[in-house]
Amino acid sequence: MTLGPTLASQHRGSPLYQHHDTFGGDLTAVTMGIDRFERGAGKGNGLLDSEGLVPIYLGDDLIAAKTYDGWSEVFADLEGLDERAAAMPGARGEFLRAMVHSLVAAARLFAGNHMTYADKVRDLVGAEPAPVPEAEIVAHADALSAGLTRAGFVRGPLRDRVAAWEEARTIAPDRVEAEFRTLMAAARERTAALIFDTGDYDMALNPLRDVPFTARCGFAERRMDLNVDNAFTRAALKHLVCHEVFPGHATQLLYTRAEVDAGRSDADALLCTANAVTGCVQEGIGDQGVQLIDWIEDDDDDIHLALRSLKSAVQTTAAWRLMADREAADTVADYMRTVGCGQEAWVRGRLRMARHPFRGAFVASYYAGNESVRRVRERVAPADRDAFHRYLYGQVHSPRSLEMFDPQGPTA
Repeated sequence: MTLGPTLASQHRGSPLYQHHDTFGGDLTAVTMGIDRFERGAGKGNGLLDSEGLVPIYLGDDLIAAKTYDGWSEVFADLEGLDERAAAMPGARGEFLRAMVHSLVAAARLFAGNHMTYADKVRDLVGAEPAPVPEAEIVAHADALSAGLTRAGFVRGPLRDRVAAWEEARTIAPDRVEAEFRTLMAAARERTAALIFDTGDYDMALNPLRDVPFTARCGFAERRMDLNVDNAFTRAALKHLVCHEVFPGHATQLLYTRAEVDAGRSDADALLCTANAVTGCVQEGIGDQGVQLIDWIEDDDDDIHLALRSLKSAVQTTAAWRLMADREAADTVADYMRTVGCGQEAWVRGRLRMARHPFRGAFVASYYAGNESVRRVRERVAPADRDAFHRYLYGQVHSPRSLEMFDPQGPTA
């Protein structure tokens, strides 16, 4: 990938990672080797298209991708990594075993093997291979209803109340750019004060239509893609700024590179964007971004938090119903509209993602990751926040290894 001019100049002077022969370096070389092999013409089966196994990798000058000529070589290397990981203790061992297991699942798919949707969710993503329990969906709907009542939106079913709130709070299309710039400035300042100073890194807004996502981090291009088929409240746009940029994906990329350069993190921290078991925590950081920088300002922020939690749970269940239970798409879409209170562009985009033979299982990563990061964040004492941020951002995790956070631990 091509870095922006400021990042490129920063990295030119970075010291080479000195521990490239450790497990983390080997894991990174193998992972990037799989990424490059799958992308190669005629080598893979095209499951990844342009995104790759690792969509954004900042370590080309540190850890080179291993070269492969066949999938048998890949599986042999993964077997070797699995044997080495088996004896590793603690949270580090927990993560490494889960990561190797996830890469084996990815390589199986790339090599043309069949996996059920449940197997993909469990083995590739590292999430629970099941729909979200109904009691949790009801709890999110109740929290959303309570927030709307406090704000005066009390008439009709929940879906109509959400629509009325969104209509009342929607940013006019010609004001989205200005609001985006205001939110970006505030988010960067809060992120620098509480988590990590990203320097002069910035993103422009890039409006798009007819895409399967709501927003996307264009790190190298320094742009945040935004699906303007959706309407956005200020609270929704704030969440997307935090998810994609500050303190979300872009911040995580910059943080991990800085920690590897300083020798405080192993090279596999550079795999933070991998479409593997790391994806749950990556998305969890993004979805918890507003809370990570203590930026809940008003009732609208509380309402959007509850709405996003409800939609995340509903989309997980919807993808399960579509892909595992084989329910009709029209029935699943209606469930997303009525229970998830989602706009049409969101419904279409999530169903489109769920059908993807590789990325579809990652619909489950948002809810699983958000809940994992939330549970740990909520139990961390104020005095331990810095240690938590180092653990969360400076390393890569599976949900289980993240929840093993101990502020007194050797890697916190």
